[in-house]
Amino acid sequence: MPKPEQSHLFRPAPLPTAALSDAERLACLRLIRSENVGPVTFRELINHFGGAQNALEALPELSRRGGAGRPIRLSSRAEAEQELEKACRCDAVPLFTIEPGYPAVLARSDAPPPMLYVKGRREFLNAPAIAIVGSRQCSAAGVQLTRRFASELGQAGLVVVSGLARGIDRAAHEASLAYGTIAVLAGGIDWVYPREHADLQRSIGEDGCLVTDRPPGFNPRERDFPRRNRIIAGLAYGVVIVEAALRSGTLTTARYANDLGREVFALPGHPLDPRAEGTNRLIKQGATLVTEPSEVVEILRPIVGPETCCKPSGESSFAPLVASGQPGPQPAGSPPDLRRGSGRPEEMAAVLAALGPAPIAIDAIVRATGITVQSVHIALLELDLAGRIERQGLSLVALKSP
Repeated sequence: MPKPEQSHLFRPAPLPTAALSDAERLACLRLIRSENVGPVTFRELINHFGGAQNALEALPELSRRGGAGRPIRLSSRAEAEQELEKACRCDAVPLFTIEPGYPAVLARSDAPPPMLYVKGRREFLNAPAIAIVGSRQCSAAGVQLTRRFASELGQAGLVVVSGLARGIDRAAHEASLAYGTIAVLAGGIDWVYPREHADLQRSIGEDGCLVTDRPPGFNPRERDFPRRNRIIAGLAYGVVIVEAALRSGTLTTARYANDLGREVFALPGHPLDPRAEGTNRLIKQGATLVTEPSEVVEILRPIVGPETCCKPSGESSFAPLVASGQPGPQPAGSPPDLRRGSGRPEEMAAVLAALGPAPIAIDAIVRATGITVQSVHIALLELDLAGRIERQGLSLVALKSP
């Protein structure tokens, strides 16, 4: 399972961060909840306009230039205030990528969630972490191995991240709760599933940490669970797969981890056990075979660094955005000023002609059209806000199906 170059992924250079005011927090939430504003668009808008309020004011014109057939829906102040009040009643705190405390490792990933709701011990979010995931329909041996790995990795100082599902996830949380555990939810912070995990979720909310990118009261659909799996992979330095069938959703977490440059570990299983088919295939594809928790620690130590391994850092040292005031650092090739629009109509037409239903790299659009990188980025942002394209991470885009 070849991984992208990752020497830079876990050592973000310290950048200044500032606490958000109540007004800035409200504007950020309104921007996130407005129509067609995804993680990439949120990042670009904040960087270019220097704050969420300015970006909100620019959305209608940007979407119009992108060809929207109707006015873009903006989240109202009342809606955002109501959401924050519900989160407060759940004892959950919103964390934006532009403020201290947001998980540094997740922030360094490709298109991190612009905001997380967090309940419990927030310091765990910036401690070195390892994810442990596996099948809901697991074996007794799988549960036993999970408890051993979670307990010993926790004792070694690694926070254990999982998804609070039945089976392997539950065992991982229970065995690591005394040392540090993070449960990533697919629904709102107040959503409990399965119901028999209510006591465990309550305990994690007190002694561990609950995390979600969804609003309070949100009842997840099947398509929301891959989002959760991506956050699990993004929070950790590596992912341990204990048991997974060939069609297991657990394998999506392994794929996300590989895409993000994380280490993927797999515990081998018996060749005749269908619950081990997925993990055994991961090993054939290049995942690291492990049978002892100490093997995970030894592999992660050079990545995390001996000076930071096994202790929380307290707060994030990386923020890709700015909270307010002047625009932050511009990514390579990003437009210097969105206010001027996408330029000539023929440039927008050329970008649209280069797009199709299959994802294409932004660099390829630049080469195919001969248009400047700046103009292509502006055109794509306007098309995104108009709801005409889909993004896959920072660099791939495709036309939306009619």
